[in-house]
Amino acid sequence: MLILDQLWIILALPLLGSAINGIFGLWLGSRWSNSTVNTVGVGSVGLSFLCVLEAVREFLQVPADQIPVFHDYFTWMIAGPFRAGFALQVDQLSVVMLLIVTGVGLLVHIFSVGYMAHEGGYYRFFSYLNLFVFFMLTLVLGANLLVTFVGWEGVGLCSYLLIGFWFLKKSAADAGKKAFITTRIGDMGFMVGILLVFATFNTVDYRGIFSTLAQRNVPVETHLGVITAICLLLFAGAIGKSAQLPLYVWLPDAMEGPTPVSALIHAATMVTAGVYMVARMNPLYARSPIAMLVVAIIGGVTAFYAATIGIAQTDIKKVLAYSTVSQLGYMFLACGVGAYSAGIFHLMTHAFFKGLLFLASGSVIHAMGGEQDMLKMGGLRKKIPVTFWTMLIGTIAIAGIPPFAGFFSKDQILFAAWAGPYANKPLYLLGICAAAITSFYMFRLIFLTFFGEPRYDEHHVHVHESPWSMLGPLCILALLSTVGGWFAAPTLWGGEDAFGKFLSPVFAQAAALAPVTEEASHSLELQFSAIAVAVGLIGLLVAWWLYVKNPDLPARIAKSLGGLYTLVYNKYFVDEIYGALIVTPLLWISTNVLWHVVDEGMIDGAVNGAADVAQAAGGEARKLQSGYTRSYATWVIIGAVGFSAVLYGLLRMKQ
Repeated sequence: MLILDQLWIILALPLLGSAINGIFGLWLGSRWSNSTVNTVGVGSVGLSFLCVLEAVREFLQVPADQIPVFHDYFTWMIAGPFRAGFALQVDQLSVVMLLIVTGVGLLVHIFSVGYMAHEGGYYRFFSYLNLFVFFMLTLVLGANLLVTFVGWEGVGLCSYLLIGFWFLKKSAADAGKKAFITTRIGDMGFMVGILLVFATFNTVDYRGIFSTLAQRNVPVETHLGVITAICLLLFAGAIGKSAQLPLYVWLPDAMEGPTPVSALIHAATMVTAGVYMVARMNPLYARSPIAMLVVAIIGGVTAFYAATIGIAQTDIKKVLAYSTVSQLGYMFLACGVGAYSAGIFHLMTHAFFKGLLFLASGSVIHAMGGEQDMLKMGGLRKKIPVTFWTMLIGTIAIAGIPPFAGFFSKDQILFAAWAGPYANKPLYLLGICAAAITSFYMFRLIFLTFFGEPRYDEHHVHVHESPWSMLGPLCILALLSTVGGWFAAPTLWGGEDAFGKFLSPVFAQAAALAPVTEEASHSLELQFSAIAVAVGLIGLLVAWWLYVKNPDLPARIAKSLGGLYTLVYNKYFVDEIYGALIVTPLLWISTNVLWHVVDEGMIDGAVNGAADVAQAAGGEARKLQSGYTRSYATWVIIGAVGFSAVLYGLLRMKQ
């Protein structure tokens, strides 16, 4: 049996694992200990990963004219002319995403065995993680927008469940609700976009949409038309799911969930769903320069904006959260300037180094007994050396210093923003500034956490290295963060980009529609690579000067900046502004209008009024039951006379 012909197996395994742990996990854990829950939770994702590896092996042998590999397993919906099947497909883009989701997902599951070992609801946690992997695979493998949308909404549900895993903790419960509601705002646009796609193309299948665009030779839309509307509506969903301005506010609060959740959902997989969707729909976006410009501007501005917030944060996970928002901005900047392969390349390398950074931060928190404030750490590099070295590798990678993974992908994005067919030099400048700031705040994190004198009570905090169930995934991700960018390494000496070549068939329509520009010289590309490396090194040196050489200086600088530092430290007060302009008015309307006026006054009033009328009528009718025979006889006579009168009147009318 070929896995490529039975793609549903890849989905079914984590779904089965989720069902077993969700239904029987409590009983299994109490009967045979957590090892049974581990076997089911980790084993189901491990088997899915093996199936993906086999599917990839088979895919590489498929002739080019038979790609994408498409399977429509059964008809899902029929409504008039509308038909949607449960259809799955695999192409080059799917292959990359499948490997990321199942590979990084497996490592996070293994890490969770050690990290969550002493937490309540252990079986529930693994059930949610498995369910998330199922929905993410559904999103990636879906051959039409409806199947993709099921995965899209499913990962949103799992994000809510996992962020609020510690539901007795109010901040965690509130963060889960905030994530769910905020992403729903963008999803409304996504749903309307799907409806507009069907109204325009009479199908929601990717093959049908893209073939229609090619066969009809739909031109590039230079004005605000239906293609642009579709792209912007779909991008609204991406803004919510991938935490871009203005809907980014849910992701930093999502750090209330367990650290493995942050690594899997909010670094490596779910938040990249928006980038994947824009890349998947590249034939549409390539026909709308307006939509591409919007994507690029949102991405570039978000990359810079979120990076500035990361400078002042002291919670180790919050720093990484704003870093994630910033790096997602880079990916959208790449898509917006037409460098789709570079955007997906950065998506992959980001999964490696940001997954590593989040898991390493979890190892630090584990070592510190739950402490997350970097100002209460310091001097940890000799006490937890494996965690230190792996986290340092992730930091060097995200700073864009060669030969680590982030250098190659970030370099491609920045060069495309300067010299690509959709080049935008102001956005390049924003991107290069964001790169410098990123290097600064990430090395600030390293120096505050691992260098200097301990700033914690060594008598009460017994710092210890994590177990190998946690360190093993760190070492694997550190290796991937080191070598994961070497697919593009040959471009440094004039060779080809193997990763870009592999993905090129997926982006062929977009490439054909790109404006013709003079090809940039290889020497110019090397010069821009040198600039990118230089700003990364500058960020490192500034962080070293402030937090190692002159550790008292940052506090003095912060005090001298006054209101500006307060503004950045408090994240520009965006949450407070949203609360004042949106949340508070909605709560007032809900309480004073919808509750007191509509619910109590109108709905309850109508129901209670009907009851009062019935009660009053019954009370009056009850008085007729007096118990006196003469009274009853009188009413009988009155009734007989009245009936006779009515009958007589009807007979007269008939005559």
